[in-house]
Parts: sequence; structure tokens; C-alpha cells
Amino acid sequence: MEANPLISDNRQRLMRSGKPSEFDSITTIEGLREHLQVAIELEHSTIPPYLYALYSIRERTNDASSRVIKGVVMEEMLHMILACNILNAIGGKPDISSPDFIPEYPTCLPHSNKAFEVNLEKFSRQAVETFLKIEKPSGKGAPPQPNNYASIGQFYEAIVDGIKKLSAKGNIFTGERSRQIRPEQFYGGGGGLIEVYDLATAEEAISEIVGQGEGIDDTIEDSNHQLFGEEVEYAHYFRFNEIHEGRYYKPTDTPKGGPTGEKFPVDWTQVHHLKENIKMKDFKEGTEEWNMMYQFNKRYCDMLKMLHRTTNGEREKLEEAVLMMYELKYLAQGLMNVPMGNGLYAGPSFEYVK
Repeated sequence: MEANPLISDNRQRLMRSGKPSEFDSITTIEGLREHLQVAIELEHSTIPPYLYALYSIRERTNDASSRVIKGVVMEEMLHMILACNILNAIGGKPDISSPDFIPEYPTCLPHSNKAFEVNLEKFSRQAVETFLKIEKPSGKGAPPQPNNYASIGQFYEAIVDGIKKLSAKGNIFTGERSRQIRPEQFYGGGGGLIEVYDLATAEEAISEIVGQGEGIDDTIEDSNHQLFGEEVEYAHYFRFNEIHEGRYYKPTDTPKGGPTGEKFPVDWTQVHHLKENIKMKDFKEGTEEWNMMYQFNKRYCDMLKMLHRTTNGEREKLEEAVLMMYELKYLAQGLMNVPMGNGLYAGPSFEYVK
């Protein structure tokens, strides 16, 4: 995957520095596009940790937890594509194919307040606690925050504010409709794709992203039933909290009160003990183990390249990209049989390779 020449040298510098003072406000269309690119990177950065935990669960165990994580992964991919639709709608060009797009774990959420690190680690109470931090709802009255945000919702609120302010000065939705990924092209997970072509549809897309993650209107529910008439489902934070607390939510439960329903079955011992934050450099180049890791990462990068093509005019490629993501599990299973010493085993490193 080559760096996208359409991304400015300034943005490449911002990505590398991690301290962009320019990110403290959204006052130009260029700034809005940069924030939406970061939103795409943010959504993607959660997928490898979720998949790593999912892969580590032993077959035919922890079925309820596996269903939760699988569903969230598909919805994170949906969120990525929704952010791409918004960026395309305002004349931007999503970049999902450059080496800089892929985070190096451990990492912090891009442009967050760096309050916690995200690791590639096995399914455990500690991992789920990190997932809860990722999906944490914004506090009541929390201000929009375009940089150094404490919650993902704050970051998206800043993007909404930027869209509104720039829209008030003139039409910013100048992108080609042919670049929009349509609802019928995505399957898996809850919710649906939204074509973005004006302020209302941009706000709707962001409401879906935030609502699926942290809930709506100070409830535990996600936004799907409100936006699409689907059955009520709980937001990511509360689905992960059911795993953490070992108990289901009741429909009458509140965010502050916690789950009070039936027992949620979790067996923390039924996992493959995978090495945390494994890297290709942990193996000697050219060995069978190194080649297995390379093949996983090559497929992972190929999937991102396919998503890049999908969101840059070849929208018919989306199904192929989703199928490639499902194939990653089988490559990961081979790695999980590779001993690393001290009772640990290998897992996929989710690194950039050519």
C-alpha cells in the first residue's frame, strides 16, 4: 500500500507528530476533511484489539461474548464506512491504504487525551475494561472536543459543530454521489449505511456512529431502532459491560444503575494465552512462523486496500473486503499454535507489510 498523494504534506506531518495544534478547532473545509480522516482512523484502530480478543476465545466456549464482539466489529467497520461517506460528501478522499493508517500497538486513540493505552491482548477482564474505556459515553454536558477528547462522542460532536458552521457559509456537500456506499451494499452487524449528501444526512450518520457506541438520550439503547425501526439493541458500551459484570441488562435498567438481569455466562479461563502486542520482529525473518505472520498481515493489508478502493469510487468491492475480513480468522488460528515461551502463544500483529 502506497501513501496517498492526495494527502497534504501537512497532514502527513500531523499524523506523525501526534500533537497537531491545528486540530484544536474546525474552521475550514480542509480542517473538517482532516478530522473526518482521523475519524476513519479512530474507528479502524478499535478493530484489531477487538479481533485479537475474539480470536483468543477457545472454540465452542464463551458464545455470548463472542457474539457481542463479532457484532461490535461489524458495526465498527460500518462506522468507518459512514465516516468515509461523510468525507466523500464534502469532496474529500478517504485514505485507508497508507502505512500511516495502521496504528502500532500499544497505542492511544488518535488525537485523544491519551488517558489510556489500547493493546492487542487476549480476551480477559482487563481487555474488556479497555473496551469499556474506548466506548465510554460522554459525560452529561461534556463539550465538543476536536482534539484531546475524553470520549469518542465529544470528537464527533466537534465534527458536527464544524459541519454546521461551515454549512452556514455555503454548500460544502460538493462530493460526487457515485462515491457513496449505499445501504444495500453492507451486511452484518446492526444498523445500516446512510448516503450522505447534505447536513441532515451527515448528522444522521454521526448519530448512528455515536448512538451505537455509547447509547442515545442517556439510555443503554443504541440508535438502530430509532433510525431504522430495528429491534431495540444495547450500545457497545453496555454490551461490553454485560460481559464485564457477568449479567444481562433489563430493558428498564439505566446507564448509572448497571445490569440487573439474568446471569451472563463468561469463562475467563477458556482462552488461548496469546502474547500481548506481538510483532513480526519477534520471529526470525524467513522462518515458518515469520511467514505465517507475514501472510496474515498481507491479507489484512489487502483487505484495507480493498476498502480503500471501495470508498474511492469502486463501491462494488465492499462485499469482497468484508469477506476478506472473515478470512483473517483462519490465518490467525495457525499463528495461535505457535509457542512463544512462558506458556504464551503467537497471535496476529496487524502490521503494515507490502
